[in-house]
Amino acid sequence: MNTAELVDRGASIADRLTTTQTPPPWQLVVVTGVAALVLVGYGPLWRLTRNVVTIAHEGGHALSALLTGRRLNSITLHSDTSGLTVSSGKPYGPGMILTAMAGYPAPPLLGLGFAALLGADRITLMLWTSIALLAAVLIKVRNIYGLCTVFALGATVFAVSWFGTDIVQAAFAYLAAWFLLLAGVRPVVEMQRGRVHRWRQPGNVDSDADQLARLTHIPGLLWVFFFGAVALAALLAGGGLMLSEATGICLPVVSGPCPQPGVPAP
Repeated sequence: MNTAELVDRGASIADRLTTTQTPPPWQLVVVTGVAALVLVGYGPLWRLTRNVVTIAHEGGHALSALLTGRRLNSITLHSDTSGLTVSSGKPYGPGMILTAMAGYPAPPLLGLGFAALLGADRITLMLWTSIALLAAVLIKVRNIYGLCTVFALGATVFAVSWFGTDIVQAAFAYLAAWFLLLAGVRPVVEMQRGRVHRWRQPGNVDSDADQLARLTHIPGLLWVFFFGAVALAALLAGGGLMLSEATGICLPVVSGPCPQPGVPAP
């Protein structure tokens, strides 16, 4: 591909970022949802795809730290799908609480944001937003495994958005949105299992819920319920948005008041 072709392709991408794309068939939306459920529910695949959730989780901590005025030092991602975000500032107070709180809600809320873009037929914008977010995370990653993981994911999204056909882009975008929405609940369940295991065998690393319990004096179990409630609410809202757009069926919870038969829409 020569320079002129690159310029033309770049202009085409810029144009698509500001325009809407044709909605995919409803069958694609349903199939990608089922595929995402398999990626989350099937253990061997989950051990691989959970890396995506970890990137979003640590990105949530990092973004919250920056927004609350803390100094973001580093992000580390490990091959066991765990991660660590280090920031500097007061070890107590609202900034520390919000930073510790942001990890588990980040993947489902990101999925909800992607679903909103897809519901508005902004497929290309959704893909390039993903690339921008991954690039922002990449800047602060400080270990080789983390760098390779984030770069590989970003390169995959870029390849799909640059070379993929419209249907390939739509399938990838809907799969990603469904995955983040569906993957929001399982880490919360795994965290609670880890907390129970730690009670039986003291010495394991504290969870986000335990850190928040110390910071706020609110029991850790209530934080677990909070994380789970956010994930479920995001799944219902985001899934409703995508299904409503794809099927044309009005869902009052996500689409607002449905028009009455025989009454023209405002």
